[in-house]
Amino acid sequence: MNRAPYDMNITVIGAGAWGTALAISLSSNHRVTLWARDAAQVEAMRAARCNQRYLPDIPLPDALNLSADIAVALCDSELVIIAVPTAALRATLQQLASREADARNVKFPGVVWVCKGFEAETSLLPHQVAEQELPQGVSYGVLSGPSFAQEVARGLPTALTLASSDEGFAQRMVQAMHHTRLRVYASTDVVGVEVGGAVKNVMAIAAGVCDGMGWVLMRAPH
Repeated sequence: MNRAPYDMNITVIGAGAWGTALAISLSSNHRVTLWARDAAQVEAMRAARCNQRYLPDIPLPDALNLSADIAVALCDSELVIIAVPTAALRATLQQLASREADARNVKFPGVVWVCKGFEAETSLLPHQVAEQELPQGVSYGVLSGPSFAQEVARGLPTALTLASSDEGFAQRMVQAMHHTRLRVYASTDVVGVEVGGAVKNVMAIAAGVCDGMGWVLMRAPH
């Protein structure tokens, strides 16, 4: 059976707003499975064909698969997108590495995460956690905005950056994810992209506080 140029088996781990939005967006060109650990949530999404908890007004495409079984969700996966909080990244990577280590003659999929921030216990960035938990030779990277889950899910034009120390992997993932309403740019600056994602919310909160208090930032005189 001939495959479309960018037709991949993709697993999205984490059915929050961002994971669901990416699964919706990518399902137009790929075979996508969205995994959630809460079986009741998965059944509710199957019944309503929407994620009522996070994106209640956006329907799930008929082609999008849903699963609460991690083994089923990862079966034949070529790319795993991890959309969980940074606090859960290490455990998720350990689960993924353990499962793939038990599978024989199965190529380890590429891994991309959308987690932001530092691991609280170690102050490590996500790629440093990945270096500790993933087998050597696995291609991985970080996908970051600025973006909003609702806009991506609704198909509004959005630009993202995918950074990886493996430039070839970054370019392949950009090709796979890119479509008419989602433009993805490749980068090798993993640290810059992760730090930018970590501090952007802090800057946004600070700017909101200034605006709410009526403070005006004035340029210093020359």
